[in-house]
Amino acid sequence: NEDLAATAIWGTQQAELSGEGKYDGVFALWYGKGPGVDRTGDVFRHGNMAGTSRHGGVLCLLGDDHTAESSTNAHQNEFVLVDRMMPILNPAGVQEIMDYSLHGFALSRFASVWVGLKCVKDNIESTASVDGSIDRVSIALPDDFVMPPGGLSIRRELDFLDQEKRLHLHKRAAILAYLRANKLNQTILSGGQAPRIGIITVGKSYLDVRQALEELGLDEVRANDLGIRLFKIACPWPLDPQELKDFADGLDLIMVVEEKRSLIEVQLREELYGTAHQPMVIGKKDEQGEWLFPVHGALDPNDIAIALGARLLQYRDDPALRARLEQIAAAQGRLVEAIEVAKRTPYFCSGCPHNSSTVVPEGSRAYAGIGCHYMVQWMD
Repeated sequence: NEDLAATAIWGTQQAELSGEGKYDGVFALWYGKGPGVDRTGDVFRHGNMAGTSRHGGVLCLLGDDHTAESSTNAHQNEFVLVDRMMPILNPAGVQEIMDYSLHGFALSRFASVWVGLKCVKDNIESTASVDGSIDRVSIALPDDFVMPPGGLSIRRELDFLDQEKRLHLHKRAAILAYLRANKLNQTILSGGQAPRIGIITVGKSYLDVRQALEELGLDEVRANDLGIRLFKIACPWPLDPQELKDFADGLDLIMVVEEKRSLIEVQLREELYGTAHQPMVIGKKDEQGEWLFPVHGALDPNDIAIALGARLLQYRDDPALRARLEQIAAAQGRLVEAIEVAKRTPYFCSGCPHNSSTVVPEGSRAYAGIGCHYMVQWMD
């Protein structure tokens, strides 16, 4: 289904190529979870290489389940899109899902690329009061990007090497120009007069970092006084090299907070390598090469607070911060030692017919994929 849907969407971007389209353009929205993203990769590659129509656009919603709560495995979709050279927007809440979606369509039209929007369960399965005013998002088209001859939009062509050249040399530059023009990546905390520690984060992890700062008792004034610079990424790929260098300027240490495999950290290390003042970069691993923020499971704001607080105290002895850090560490220690007093095996709802009608023939064995029907595994 996901593969067919993406193929149909690819067709919508070709609707007016023959002069037969009823409308100026068609914009399309695709959704799929990890397995659907995996199997749709070929269409993503071809569609993104071909591009979008001038008044069209394609936004692909990626249902990411980092803790496998409704999936057969924990998955992270960004790297599928990176391999297809599709930009990824990663919202940090319900409001940003709406805002980034509008930017996603505009970016798709401008740069003639398919755009991914990461949708983690923590955002999707939540409620919020949002601003839905029609003029909330103001789109700015870059004035520092020069379109190549013929532009970037989809066209009739059989020159696949030219598609590749256009994608690498022009479309990627157009993506970065759009991100700069609309200031989607933002410095939240400046670090005050003497910034020492920088934090780069994205999406849900940004909310975890803000929670960690709150637990440490660090508001904006206190954070700047301690020299914390915070950079919130909207688009984890591609990242603007100059933005990364500007952020890193003058810092001694940069902590990258992102869930699962490192995407921001590897780009940061690549861009800073060989620079005159290269700060220490930690993220998945710490200064000694030991795990700091593991690639498995999900991040915990308390663990982020402990990692950040311990490093802040290396630069300044702050009694209030030390007291907060000790409280958090003690709470995490108790959590590790906690023993489950009871376990309840999931089962069908009381009104569901499957809790009585499902019968496995004698001598047979029942297997199941993802879904409620998997609970037949636990039936007597």
